[in-house]
Amino acid sequence: MKKTASAIWQGGLKDGKGLLSTESGALKQNPYGFNTRFEGSPGTNPEELIGAAHAGCFSMALSMMLGEAGLTAERIDTAAEVTLDKLADGFAITAVHLVLRAKVPGASEAQFLEIANKAKEGCPVSKVLNAKISLDAALVG
Repeated sequence: MKKTASAIWQGGLKDGKGLLSTESGALKQNPYGFNTRFEGSPGTNPEELIGAAHAGCFSMALSMMLGEAGLTAERIDTAAEVTLDKLADGFAITAVHLVLRAKVPGASEAQFLEIANKAKEGCPVSKVLNAKISLDAALVG
Protein backbone atom coordinates (compact mmCIF):
# COMPACT_ATOMS: atom_id res chain seq x y z
CA MET A 1 0.00 0.00 0.00
CA LYS A 2 1.25 3.46 -0.88
CA LYS A 3 -0.39 6.79 -0.05
CA THR A 4 0.58 10.18 -1.37
CA ALA A 5 0.48 13.77 -0.23
CA SER A 6 1.88 16.89 -1.83
CA ALA A 7 3.09 20.36 -0.94
CA ILE A 8 3.42 23.50 -3.02
CA TRP A 9 5.60 26.31 -1.64
CA GLN A 10 6.06 29.81 -3.00
CA GLY A 11 8.38 32.46 -1.59
CA GLY A 12 10.92 32.69 1.19
CA LEU A 13 10.77 30.99 4.56
CA LYS A 14 9.08 33.76 6.55
CA ASP A 15 7.06 35.45 3.82
CA GLY A 16 6.27 32.36 1.74
CA LYS A 17 3.04 30.45 1.63
CA GLY A 18 2.31 26.80 1.00
CA LEU A 19 -0.54 24.45 0.22
CA LEU A 20 -0.85 20.84 1.36
CA SER A 21 -3.00 18.22 -0.32
CA THR A 22 -3.61 14.50 0.16
CA GLU A 23 -4.49 11.79 -2.32
CA SER A 24 -7.78 11.11 -0.52
CA GLY A 25 -8.84 14.75 -0.68
CA ALA A 26 -9.07 15.01 3.12
CA LEU A 27 -6.65 17.91 2.72
CA LYS A 28 -7.10 19.91 -0.44
CA GLN A 29 -4.80 22.87 -0.83
CA ASN A 30 -4.78 23.56 2.91
CA PRO A 31 -2.63 26.60 3.70
CA TYR A 32 0.54 26.38 5.73
CA GLY A 33 3.51 28.62 6.30
CA PHE A 34 5.91 30.06 8.83
CA ASN A 35 3.01 31.89 10.49
CA THR A 36 0.92 28.70 10.90
CA ARG A 37 3.90 26.73 12.11
CA PHE A 38 5.51 29.15 14.53
CA GLU A 39 3.10 32.03 15.15
CA GLY A 40 -0.28 30.35 15.74
CA SER A 41 -2.03 31.72 12.63
CA PRO A 42 -4.94 29.73 11.15
CA GLY A 43 -3.82 26.86 8.94
CA THR A 44 -1.95 23.66 9.52
CA ASN A 45 1.69 22.65 9.93
CA PRO A 46 3.79 19.50 9.61
CA GLU A 47 3.97 18.82 13.36
CA GLU A 48 0.20 19.03 13.76
CA LEU A 49 -0.26 16.60 10.88
CA ILE A 50 2.29 14.19 12.33
CA GLY A 51 0.42 14.38 15.64
CA ALA A 52 -2.89 13.58 13.94
CA ALA A 53 -1.30 10.70 12.02
CA HIS A 54 0.29 9.32 15.18
CA ALA A 55 -2.88 9.59 17.28
CA GLY A 56 -4.92 7.90 14.55
CA CYS A 57 -2.40 5.13 13.90
CA PHE A 58 -1.94 4.42 17.61
CA SER A 59 -5.71 4.30 18.19
CA MET A 60 -6.17 1.79 15.36
CA ALA A 61 -3.25 -0.35 16.59
CA LEU A 62 -4.73 -0.31 20.09
CA SER A 63 -8.13 -1.33 18.77
CA MET A 64 -6.57 -4.25 16.88
CA MET A 65 -4.55 -5.42 19.88
CA LEU A 66 -7.55 -5.14 22.21
CA GLY A 67 -9.50 -7.27 19.73
CA GLU A 68 -6.76 -9.89 19.76
CA ALA A 69 -7.22 -10.02 23.56
CA GLY A 70 -10.99 -10.48 23.17
CA LEU A 71 -11.80 -6.88 24.13
CA THR A 72 -13.62 -4.13 22.26
CA ALA A 73 -13.24 -0.49 23.16
CA GLU A 74 -16.39 1.60 23.41
CA ARG A 75 -14.25 4.68 22.90
CA ILE A 76 -10.57 5.47 22.39
CA ASP A 77 -9.54 9.13 22.74
CA THR A 78 -5.92 9.83 21.87
CA ALA A 79 -4.15 13.18 21.74
CA ALA A 80 -0.59 13.54 20.48
CA GLU A 81 1.64 16.43 21.54
CA VAL A 82 4.54 16.78 19.09
CA THR A 83 7.67 18.63 20.27
CA LEU A 84 9.77 20.51 17.72
CA ASP A 85 13.09 21.66 19.17
CA LYS A 86 15.89 23.80 17.79
CA LEU A 87 19.10 21.79 17.96
CA ALA A 88 22.67 22.71 17.02
CA ASP A 89 22.20 21.33 13.50
CA GLY A 90 18.65 22.68 12.93
CA PHE A 91 15.16 21.78 14.01
CA ALA A 92 14.03 18.27 14.92
CA ILE A 93 10.95 16.53 16.23
CA THR A 94 12.36 15.23 19.50
CA ALA A 95 9.30 13.85 21.27
CA VAL A 96 5.70 12.81 20.96
CA HIS A 97 3.57 12.49 24.08
CA LEU A 98 0.43 10.40 23.62
CA VAL A 99 -2.45 10.92 26.05
CA LEU A 100 -4.96 8.08 25.93
CA ARG A 101 -8.31 7.86 27.65
CA ALA A 102 -10.33 4.80 26.74
CA LYS A 103 -13.47 3.01 27.79
CA VAL A 104 -12.88 -0.72 27.44
CA PRO A 105 -15.51 -2.90 29.12
CA GLY A 106 -14.01 -5.96 30.80
CA ALA A 107 -10.40 -4.76 30.69
CA SER A 108 -8.35 -4.67 33.86
CA GLU A 109 -6.07 -1.69 34.38
CA ALA A 110 -2.94 -3.87 34.11
CA GLN A 111 -4.12 -5.61 30.95
CA PHE A 112 -5.12 -2.31 29.37
CA LEU A 113 -1.77 -0.66 30.14
CA GLU A 114 0.17 -3.64 28.79
CA ILE A 115 -1.78 -3.57 25.52
CA ALA A 116 -1.55 0.23 25.24
CA ASN A 117 2.23 0.11 25.60
CA LYS A 118 2.46 -2.61 22.95
CA ALA A 119 0.35 -0.44 20.63
CA LYS A 120 2.67 2.51 21.28
CA GLU A 121 5.65 0.43 20.20
CA GLY A 122 3.89 -1.41 17.36
CA CYS A 123 2.08 1.39 15.58
CA PRO A 124 3.73 2.07 12.17
CA VAL A 125 3.93 5.82 12.81
CA SER A 126 5.74 5.19 16.12
CA LYS A 127 8.22 3.03 14.24
CA VAL A 128 9.03 5.73 11.68
CA LEU A 129 9.57 8.57 14.17
CA ASN A 130 13.06 9.20 15.47
CA ALA A 131 11.72 10.75 18.66
CA LYS A 132 11.09 9.86 22.29
CA ILE A 133 7.53 8.55 22.49
CA SER A 134 5.79 8.64 25.86
CA LEU A 135 2.32 7.49 26.84
CA ASP A 136 -0.12 8.55 29.54
CA ALA A 137 -2.89 5.95 29.41
CA ALA A 138 -5.94 5.51 31.61
CA LEU A 139 -9.23 3.69 31.57
CA VAL A 140 -12.29 5.87 32.06
CA GLY A 141 -15.74 4.91 33.26
